[in-house]
Amino acid sequence: MDLFLLAWKNLWRSRRRTLITLAALSFSLMLVQGFHNLSFGVYSEMIDSGVRAGTGHLVVYQQDYVAGRDEKFSFDPQKLVSQISDLDGVEAVLPRLYLPGLAQSSRESRGILLTGVDPSAEHMINPFLKNLTAEQLPTLSGREAVLGSRLLKELQLKPGNKFVVTLQRRDGELVSEMFRVHSVVTTGIKNVDKSLLLVGRERAAAMAGMPGEVHELAVVLQDQRADRQVFPLLQALLHDRPQLRALSWDEAMPNLSNAIKLDYASQKFIFVIMLLIVTIGVINTLLMSVMERFREFGVMLAVGASTLRLRVLVFVEAFLLGVVAMLLGSIFGSLLTWYLSAVGIDLRDFIDSSLEFGGVVFDPIMRASWDLPYMLQIAGFMLLLSLAAAVYPAIKAGRILPAEALRHH
Repeated sequence: MDLFLLAWKNLWRSRRRTLITLAALSFSLMLVQGFHNLSFGVYSEMIDSGVRAGTGHLVVYQQDYVAGRDEKFSFDPQKLVSQISDLDGVEAVLPRLYLPGLAQSSRESRGILLTGVDPSAEHMINPFLKNLTAEQLPTLSGREAVLGSRLLKELQLKPGNKFVVTLQRRDGELVSEMFRVHSVVTTGIKNVDKSLLLVGRERAAAMAGMPGEVHELAVVLQDQRADRQVFPLLQALLHDRPQLRALSWDEAMPNLSNAIKLDYASQKFIFVIMLLIVTIGVINTLLMSVMERFREFGVMLAVGASTLRLRVLVFVEAFLLGVVAMLLGSIFGSLLTWYLSAVGIDLRDFIDSSLEFGGVVFDPIMRASWDLPYMLQIAGFMLLLSLAAAVYPAIKAGRILPAEALRHH
């Protein structure tokens, strides 16, 4: 206890230097925690938005459909939809078909991806359809269609107009059917708005000659962090159907996954550089403290103190410095996270409101989410950095010779 008390008093001999070092450590920890939580919140929102319009948090495909998106890899879900829906943590199961084809109006033609969905199941889940009323949704087996706004413009159509969709049936024959523009959506993703064409799943399946079959079962979870618990249960349901595969969203949506990983890796690199710069500041503080007490350490050695005690004293000073910085930084980091969570950062004055990132529309109002394990981890890392920064000053203190130190002025 005496050693801790002595180390605490030594830190405050140069109050200004200690305060500057504590401020640098605390401020750096606050920034790392706060902006990591901001990234964590933005990524979570992007993942949730992306998987609801895309493959779901978990997804079921036949064989290697995800590799080439070959429409021949379809399957009859049978009772899987109800069985998966009964699993704990599952919010919805969305059966979908994806059929490449050609949309033709009286003036223009465009390549499209005809998507067959269950409109009532998708309505409050799929962000593309959330803004539509129940009356604006297509029926399961009708000829109503939802078009992307760019596709509507390029085909020179208006709501209520009719157009023709042509695609290849399962048996290889070309088939054409007439649909009517029932409603229009703007997703903010250019490629999607240029090719989106949603119809009822039963109509799409009948047109392609695969009644009752789907290409994808998108499993949307109540909490995206529950995927590790739900995934083994999903695999168990598929045990008797080896031709079906269960995948996580990052395997099924590699563009979004890789974009997030790349952005997060660049942030971690910046965080590491910031912490290393702070570490240099701690080394400077402790080394200056040792040099200023050169004569004092010599006296301590002359009266019987061991070099080990001097080195431990320097490490205790670094430990106390790290603990105080860790506590202050975590408090300020929590306050910053609270502000970024409640208010966020509004970028609408600087960027397009429909900015796309990794195939998902980027919300220009960024908000943080709490990642408490990471906050504790980075706070502990800060303490370890402080102790690591004390290695050289401690070695320097242990090499002091009493006779030489007593002559030092």
